[in-house]
Formats: sequence, C-alpha cells, structure tokens
Amino acid sequence: MENIQLTFPDGRTQEFPRGITALDVAASLGPRLAREALVAKVNGRFIDLSSPIEESAPIQFITPSSPEGLEVYRHSSAHLLAAAVLELFPDAHPGIGPPTETGFFYDFYREKPFTEDDLRRLEQKMAELVKADLPYERVYFPKEEGLKLFEKMGEFLKCELIQEKAEPVFSAYRTGKFLDFCRGPHIPSTGRIKAFKLLGVSGAHWKGDERSHPMQRIYGTAFFSQKDLDQFLAQMEEAKKRDHRRLGKDLDLFSIQEEAGPGLIFWHPKGGLIRKEIEDFLREELLKQGYNLVYTPHVARVDLWKTSGHANFYRENMFTPIQLEDADYQLKPMNCPFHILIYKDSRRSYRELPLRLAEFGTVYRYERSGVMHGLLRVRGFTQDDAHIFATLETVEAEVAACVDFALLVLRTFGFEEFEVELSTWDSQDQAKYSGDPTLWEMAERILESVLRDRRMPFKRISGEAAFYGPKIDIKLVDALGRRWQLSTVQFDFFLPQRFGLEYVGADGHAHTPIMVHRALLGSVERFFGVLIEHYAGAFPVWLSPVQAAVLPVSEKHIEYARQVTEALRAAQIRAQLDDRNEKLNARIRDAQLQKIPFMLVVGDRESQAHGVAVRRRDRGDAGFQPLEEFIRSMRELIDTRAVKW
Repeated sequence: MENIQLTFPDGRTQEFPRGITALDVAASLGPRLAREALVAKVNGRFIDLSSPIEESAPIQFITPSSPEGLEVYRHSSAHLLAAAVLELFPDAHPGIGPPTETGFFYDFYREKPFTEDDLRRLEQKMAELVKADLPYERVYFPKEEGLKLFEKMGEFLKCELIQEKAEPVFSAYRTGKFLDFCRGPHIPSTGRIKAFKLLGVSGAHWKGDERSHPMQRIYGTAFFSQKDLDQFLAQMEEAKKRDHRRLGKDLDLFSIQEEAGPGLIFWHPKGGLIRKEIEDFLREELLKQGYNLVYTPHVARVDLWKTSGHANFYRENMFTPIQLEDADYQLKPMNCPFHILIYKDSRRSYRELPLRLAEFGTVYRYERSGVMHGLLRVRGFTQDDAHIFATLETVEAEVAACVDFALLVLRTFGFEEFEVELSTWDSQDQAKYSGDPTLWEMAERILESVLRDRRMPFKRISGEAAFYGPKIDIKLVDALGRRWQLSTVQFDFFLPQRFGLEYVGADGHAHTPIMVHRALLGSVERFFGVLIEHYAGAFPVWLSPVQAAVLPVSEKHIEYARQVTEALRAAQIRAQLDDRNEKLNARIRDAQLQKIPFMLVVGDRESQAHGVAVRRRDRGDAGFQPLEEFIRSMRELIDTRAVKW
C-alpha cells in the first residue's frame, strides 16, 4: 500500500499508510493524545478523527487546550441538545444549531412552547445520551437521495437548507436517533462532553426573517470541566445583576417606549446628565487635537447613497426611503457622505490637510426586532464620528493619532485591558470590495505598521474589512472579562474617488485625498450600556448624575442642610437635598440604592463646626470633614476625572 507523509506542527514528518484515520495517527503518537484529541486539522481543513487521510499534508490535532477546540465541542453539544429534543419531543422540527462565543443554541419549530420544566427534562436526557457514549457518525448522501430521506422524515426546514446549500454529495451526522445535515466536524462521541447547561429559551424566526416560521431557540453552554462551567454560571449571575436594562430602569437613566417603537432610546434626566459629561469630555479633546466640529442633517436624497455605494452594499441595513415631491429621501445610516459633501464644498489645498471633521451624528439603521437589545443594539443611535481627509504622506500619522486617541478615551472611562483586531480583505473574493488591490495592500501595511510601532498585539481577521477599506477594531475588556467592540479606525480610498474629491498638491496638480473613518465610543448608546454594566451603575464621581446626597438628621437641621447643598452646587457639584420625613437610615439606604457616591449627614456637630459627616458609597462611614475641605477633594475627583477614589 502506498504511503503518505504527514508533517506535524513541530516540523517533524512521518510516513503512514494512505487511508489511515486521523484517530489512528493520534494513537500512534501516544494514548493520551488519542484520548484528548477532538478533531484533526489536515492541510488547513478540519476533519473528524474517523476520517481517512488520503494525501501527504500538514496535520495538527485539536485538543481541549487548542483555541479551536471549544468551538467544535460546543457545536457537538448543540447536536446533543437536538438529539435529546427529538427523543422527548418528536413533534419538534430542528432548524440550525451553531456554536457561539459563550455556548451554543438550537432553533426548533414546534407549536407548543418549551417550558422551564422541559429544559430540566432535556438536561437529564442529554446526560443519559452522554452516558451512552453515542458516536457522531458522519454519513454521505447524493443530494436527491438525501433530500428524499429528509422529506420522508418530515424535516421541511432541513430540506430547505439542503436545497439551498448542499453539494451534489453532502454530509450529515447521526447522533442516536438524530440525523442532521451538517458539514462538521464533530468530536468522536457524546461521552466526551463533560459539563453543559441549558440556559433558557426565547423566540426567533427562521433565517431571521419575521415573515417566516416562528422558532423557539434553546440556549446552552458547554465547557471541558465542571469548574469552568461553574465559573461561567457565576459570571452570568453577576452579569444579570449588572444588566444595563434593569439598572437603567432602577436608576432612572433611560427607557424604550413601546408607543414610540423598539430600538429607539429615550434618555431620562439622569442618563442625559451622564451623556452630557461623556460628550463634553470628547468635545474638549476633539478641539485639543485639531478637529473641526460639524453638524449635518438626518436625511438626504437616495441618490447620495447611490453615489456612496451604501444603496448597494448596505441596503438591507437601511430604512425604506421616504417619498417627497422632489425625490426619495433616506434616513442616514452613516455620517460619512455628509462630511464628504462639506469637504467638497470648497476648493482644497494640501496646506489644509489633514482636515479633521467630527460630529455626534445620529444615524438610523434597520435592525430586525429579534436582535435588538437594550442600548446595545438599537435602530437609532448617535456615533462619535469623525472623518479625516489626508495626503498619502500624512495618513499613517493620522491613523496612529486615532489609535492613541481611542486608548486615551477608553482609559479615561476606566478601561485598561484591550484586544485589537486588524480586519483585512479577502483577496479570493474581490467582488465584495471596491478599489485597486495595490491600494488594499498599501492600506493594510499602514494599519499593521501603526500597531507594530505601538507594540500592540493584534489578530488579523481576513475577509472582515468593510467594502471600502481595511480597519483596526479595539475591543475593551470590562469588569467581568467580557469583550466589547467599540473603537474603530477605518482606511478608505474608495469614497474620495467615488465622490471625485480633490486637493491641489504642492506641484500645482489635483490629487485625491485618502479618508480615515474613526469612532472612539462606537455609539453613545452602546458605550453607555457597556459603561453601566462595567460599573454596575456605580459610576465614578465625575460621571454620577447625583454626586452627593445631603441628609439632615432631623427637621431642625434642614436649614443648615440647605446651606451645604447650595455651597456644593456653587462649586458645581451635583448635590441633592433629601429632607423627606423619613428615618435617616431609610434615606441613607435609598441613596445607597441610587448608587450616589457620597452621603453627607448633617446634625448638631456638623452645623456647629461647619462640616459634614461623610459616608462613602463603597466604604460606609468616613468620618467628619470640614465642608470646604470636602468640596476641595470633590473638585479634585471631578476635575481629574478620577475612576478610582
């Protein structure tokens, strides 16, 4: 039998018989690897351990310690869930069941809703299937034969997927009684799944289309150990306490009004104060860094979006145009064409560049009702948007300044840990992008150079660039270790060409500028949601809508409490007098629940000594302090925008 040569990650090569399975290769390297291997990666493609290897190739085994291992493991866990559902609820029709960043889900069409008790029964059945150690068996069908089989089974959703996506010969996986149209790969058997938990059920729609079949989505998660699962569940409990939707209501920060429609945010006075502080800080920094502040309309003729390319590349995310007597108008999904028109309004010289235009611009994007989520996914939001028009000689410095600006802003709000991604184009799928390949390569080199100069580790994500250029995404890590995509720096050589932008160079000739899109917060709404959850609503003093609550001990101390409140407000400290006819402890508790940083109790001693008895939100009683001294310390916390105090 002819041999093939396999190359291992350490560079070592070894000959094996053609057709040997990946599992037998693992076993030849040691029993431990055979026990731990989940799937194999052969010539860059993932395969099941049971798959034969027919050609010489590089090979790598994916184990629980491999970055890709958890995704495969969770995909197999989704199949385990579906197998359990069909055993207990044969009237359910499975849709799709992918892994996610935190676990997996599977969608089912079923007339009767799943209940919490059903989820408990499903977990028990899943445990039985794990104990049975059922293989994930890969089988192949010619397309027509497989289609007839799934039709006979009554799985109309799978038939639709097979018709749309299946190759002439397609793969499916059998797990007990469950057969799924799936490309795989999967772990060898259900017995490899060690720790899982079903998390809940929600409504969904087939393929995300509200006009299609209503589905029930069962969420779950799986880990390689019970310890990791327990840690995740504990983090979930903490995340529930920090949920910005609950805290937004409890702290009276914002609301979403059903009468107005989903995905539209109403900022309440306290939330509005925090937003003001966020925007004031950013405007101050924008002016320091040479930006020009602009304001642009909320709508424009549809022709503008045709010129920009959004009408083609971004149509599904845009609202239906508004018909007026002179033309069709479009709610803006982006600010960039408006800033381009401001640039284009005057003849520009190279001496004016780089020209930096910034705006808190409200945009409107169509999001399906099933995906909106509080402040984090909305239909109307305000971007801290800016567009920089630069020459080729200055664009790298501008990109670098944007990255530095993003880090300054995020650190000011108390974030210190970041993950960076460089999203590039896919040269094998050039139809998705606009522009000359040499320009793409140049832009990617510039972005990579900026990150390397700052020694910022980054992950290259091929195929994730926007249609008009590559980008840098900075993800912050919050108090619970969750990653949030907010800051983006985007290279663009397409729109300046599309709009015919020019500047007169030093040589007296017309040249096309390069454009940099950048957002630091991403959107004010999303950033506010992240901020609420990061601090669990207990904001730093400079952001707190009420910075100090003044609490008179009794009615006879109210007059002095008013004087204290007035002195604080005169020093531009947001103070609130609570002179309700309630016991002092009750008023302290209420201030604590409202997460007010300081509670100032005033009684006989404080009135006589012109001071305050300070209680801190985080530490309780902090003792007596002269009023002037307290005001000085508060002003320092506010003026320095301290996040720790």
